[in-house]
Amino acid sequence: MIRTHVLICGGTGCTSSGSMKIADSLEEQIAKSGLAEEVKVVRTGCFGLCALGPVMIVYPEGTFYSRVKLEDVPEIVEEHLLKGRVVDRLVYRETEGDEKVEVPSLQETVFYKTQMRVALRNCGVINPEQIDEYIAMDGYAALGKVLTEMTPEQVIQTMKDSGLRGRGGAGFPTGLKWEFAAKNKVPQKYVVCNADEGDPGAFMDRSVLEGDPHAVLEAMAIAGYAIGANKGFIYVRAEYPIAVQRLNIAIGQAREYGLLGKDIFGTGFDFDIEVRLGAGAFVCGEETALLTSIEGNRGEPRNKPPFPANKGLFGQPTIINNVETLANIPQIILKGAEWFASMGTEGSKGTKVFALGGKIVNTGLVEIPMGTTLREIIFDIGGGIPNGKKFKAVQTGGPSGGCIPAEFLDLPIDYDNLKKIGAMMGSGGMIVMDETTCMVDVARFFLDFTVDESCGKCTPCRIGTRRLLEMLDKITSGNGTLEDLDKMEELCKYIQANAMCALGQTAPNPVLSTLKYFRDEYEAHVVEKRCPAGVCKNLLHYEIQPDKCRGCTLCARRCPANAITGKVKEPHVIDQSKCIKCGACMEGCKFSAIIKK
Repeated sequence: MIRTHVLICGGTGCTSSGSMKIADSLEEQIAKSGLAEEVKVVRTGCFGLCALGPVMIVYPEGTFYSRVKLEDVPEIVEEHLLKGRVVDRLVYRETEGDEKVEVPSLQETVFYKTQMRVALRNCGVINPEQIDEYIAMDGYAALGKVLTEMTPEQVIQTMKDSGLRGRGGAGFPTGLKWEFAAKNKVPQKYVVCNADEGDPGAFMDRSVLEGDPHAVLEAMAIAGYAIGANKGFIYVRAEYPIAVQRLNIAIGQAREYGLLGKDIFGTGFDFDIEVRLGAGAFVCGEETALLTSIEGNRGEPRNKPPFPANKGLFGQPTIINNVETLANIPQIILKGAEWFASMGTEGSKGTKVFALGGKIVNTGLVEIPMGTTLREIIFDIGGGIPNGKKFKAVQTGGPSGGCIPAEFLDLPIDYDNLKKIGAMMGSGGMIVMDETTCMVDVARFFLDFTVDESCGKCTPCRIGTRRLLEMLDKITSGNGTLEDLDKMEELCKYIQANAMCALGQTAPNPVLSTLKYFRDEYEAHVVEKRCPAGVCKNLLHYEIQPDKCRGCTLCARRCPANAITGKVKEPHVIDQSKCIKCGACMEGCKFSAIIKK
């Protein structure tokens, strides 16, 4: 009889740190110790605390081990699993305790206690490759309910009443989209899952697919019933091999159980799903470009209207929802529209998953009710800024989003509030920046990304973004003018108004938001020829402070350009005409005598 379950994260982050090798070693050590009949190792999805991986939870006691290494396995088996003694040095600090203090559960930690997991409810809880574990968590009960107790119209009305909006970025009401497609009375319709998660720093959809793939399959079948479709496609980027593998396993299991295919639940409803791989083009996250790619053509957007709900995949009515949107649907069906609508704000119901990255202590995945403030997300759940640095800004929505300054830390996060300040929800990437970040360089970085990812179909995006990038390169190299700032703003607004698809229309957002909230940094680059954050290489200036220099000659020996001269035990000097601004001298100085301006 199994008395202990050891859950190990099998998401991409922990897998890249060797979690699957640890799982294999655990099973081997458990067998050697004669515990194979008592202890079961379960490979799960992402727990959320990605910065602490590989992570492991031992149940029933709930001991949370972090940063586990392969060499720790014998000790965990010997001490914890065999003798019942917790390995203290590996315990996550927030779940530490002593004889007098009860060890808090993982749900009571600062990271988890304010979260509300709906889309992520099964991630880190079940084995995503075992359909029985999903069914044990009420899996496919929602599909059974809609097929046997509800009409398609009732399903759509439930979605409308719930207030669920698309989690892919635009925030369009899900029920309304389904209603548009349902009104088209044609024999062939399609349901498409957009899993082409291309934003730098975003990994929400990937984690859901890796940790709970059946939730997406079930939701797609529910959507198919609601609009009258019998075929679904999941468009997922090929760079997500674990997600692709688990999706294919889940589809095979669902077909075997009669939950996909012909006559599901004996109701006469047919629905099946195929996986289509994307080649990593960011533009294919745009719904019409995605459809074009599924059809076997180069991924380029189409003019709208007609919208996909009327004329989509292969010219037939099609609904497209992203992974997170779909992951909410089974729970809405089971618990009701009122339950979902009770969370969040008036215009943004439910929860939102964010991928926290950048200059933050707790890098990872979080799910919070809409309306939670940035301060709560970054400083409470995220643990704040490391190394005592000062918060500067947070980028939401990836290359299509905006940079939000500290003055908006107490802003409740929802679709409308972000739009008001020149940002956007996007798919949920949240990149935190501290005082060492140059906001001009950030705008240049994201614009460089969109220039590379532009499909080139329309002139405003193909040419306009490239001209914008040239202006930013000019500014970061110290050759910009105040006139360039005005020209950039004018060009940004032109691109927004005239680009064909959302990629081009939103590409100027990082530039406009940084110009609005951090214009002083742009002016410092232009007027003073100085980068306040000390990031832009062409504007850097290294100096040796004579009163601190001991004349040890280490800096001169490390300089690859022979730009530093001086005698032993006497202050050295940097020849600015030779300096290549690599920073090797500053890194090697033991006396903090070199400063960067």
